[in-house]
Amino acid sequence: MKTQSKFISVTCIAALAFCVPVSGWAKEKKAASPTASASPAASAAASPAAKSPRAIPFHGKISAVDQSAKTFSIAGKENTRVFKIIESTVITKDGNPATMADVAADADVRGSYWKRADGSLEAKSVKLGQKAEAEMSKPKKKKEKADSESTASPAPKAKP
Repeated sequence: MKTQSKFISVTCIAALAFCVPVSGWAKEKKAASPTASASPAASAAASPAAKSPRAIPFHGKISAVDQSAKTFSIAGKENTRVFKIIESTVITKDGNPATMADVAADADVRGSYWKRADGSLEAKSVKLGQKAEAEMSKPKKKKEKADSESTASPAPKAKP
């Protein structure tokens, strides 16, 4: 009995000895990472808000258009977002190719954009008009697929 209690106490002490240095090392590593990128350019490139690898979706009603600056804005509840049309922006109207001249106030719009480091919003794609029937059915297909996968009975797994 005495040997068992001695073994348990030695095991607990050994476990604590291994845990303490690891937790201290993790704190050091976290503290060291902000100082590693001391330059503002490096920290701006590392932050996800400054550099968006993925386009962000938007939708709404166009409140204003500036044809000369190639911008349009969408008024929201709290703020207004201004989107810049660039050379690589794909503009479509009811599924057909369109131009900046087709962008008009009070039109329904949706698409995607990139947020740049200076805070500007560059449109990647702009779709004018109501959603087409084909676009509306896409989410339903995904939902139907998910439902069919969840109702399918899984195969019994062998236990080792």
